[in-house]
Amino acid sequence: MLDTHSAPALNALRTQAFEDFRRQGFPSRKVERYRYTDVAAAFAPDYGVNLRGLSIPVNPYEAFRCDVPNLSTSLYFVANDRFYDTMPRGGETSIKKRPALPEGVIIDSLARVALERPELVAPYYGRLARSSKDAINALNTMLAQDGVFIYVPRHTVVPRPIQVVNILRADVPLMANRRMLIVLEEGAQLQLLVCDHTMDDHDFLATQVVEAFVGEDAHLEFHELEETHPTNHRFSNTYADLSAHSVATLGCITLSCGLTRNRTDVTLSGEDSEVNLIGAVVADGNQHADNNTLIDHRVPNCRSNELYKYVLDDSAVGAFAGRVLVREGAQKTSSRETNANLCAAPTARMYTQPMLEIYADDVKCSHGSTVGQLNDAALFYMRQRGVPEDEARLLLKFAFVGEVIDGIRLDALRDRLHYLVEKRFRGELGRCAGCGENVKCGER
Repeated sequence: MLDTHSAPALNALRTQAFEDFRRQGFPSRKVERYRYTDVAAAFAPDYGVNLRGLSIPVNPYEAFRCDVPNLSTSLYFVANDRFYDTMPRGGETSIKKRPALPEGVIIDSLARVALERPELVAPYYGRLARSSKDAINALNTMLAQDGVFIYVPRHTVVPRPIQVVNILRADVPLMANRRMLIVLEEGAQLQLLVCDHTMDDHDFLATQVVEAFVGEDAHLEFHELEETHPTNHRFSNTYADLSAHSVATLGCITLSCGLTRNRTDVTLSGEDSEVNLIGAVVADGNQHADNNTLIDHRVPNCRSNELYKYVLDDSAVGAFAGRVLVREGAQKTSSRETNANLCAAPTARMYTQPMLEIYADDVKCSHGSTVGQLNDAALFYMRQRGVPEDEARLLLKFAFVGEVIDGIRLDALRDRLHYLVEKRFRGELGRCAGCGENVKCGER
């Protein structure tokens, strides 16, 4: 059934992925990279899986009207784990008019491209996200039938940012397994924003695997923004391979969630390449956010910069584990890793583990982490000048996260995120599923 509703390039890896998953089982806290997240609890509910590829009764244009409008982008949708290119009109279903793209650029269903142009998919699919190395990779590769394929040919610049909206919609608890494959050839440039939203209050489990191949002298800016609800469970693994003279900026912003775990692995395989990882988490209630990163410097003269910040309130739990690996021979490496965390309540918990592993002797590498509370002196100073305590706390939190948002080069997104983060701290972010009324986060 899985094979029937997918494509040979995806089907070719299923059997091995099944064997790898059977060997590994669901990851537990005994696995080093999962030590801060209870995977078993997230997978415990009895989820349905849409193996037959049944159409989902949803108009994504109606659902997606809330916090992140179309930021002058070319807009695409994924309904659960299927690329969505139809929409209802007057009881009928018609093909959505696709945005205009430069010649040769492909943004389409992964399964459809794998059927029609297998030479573009087969050499890349599953090459970075090895099922033998991670149980979530194995599970996703075993079950994924579709996703998004993005291809930018040599020396082509995509002038408008691409926005992909993942919408989870179901009448029962549902598991969605989606893929994204990004191929940028030599000299290509792309800006990409992926947004995660939920329409219903059922338990959702989303596994996502992203593979990005950044060719020589190519530029990729890729940001993920999550705004889901407290019963959503998200496991996202992102892999990027950078060729010589390429630059990639990868951002991960979590504004509301249930349990989310993001893994980001970047390989600097070409000289004079550069990666910038940025992330921010705003969590309260019983939300859990875990970011786990690996930057692998394999060749000389490469640069990496990493900045993650968390603001945790109530009984929220945050985790960050970032490893920078400088291999033997990777001389002239420059790397900086920073994780700063703010626990706004005594019951909030933060686990942080920055790591450097260096096998070269001519490098400039640093790493650091801080965990603290709101500055009492700053609060006192602001209250003396007539700022109410709640407003003073909000301003301090907002300023703390601002450094991450300012690192986003996509102007429209950066400005919008400043607004969204302020709304989040005021408890105004998000809409109750289906009712259109603003509610405080966690009240769905």
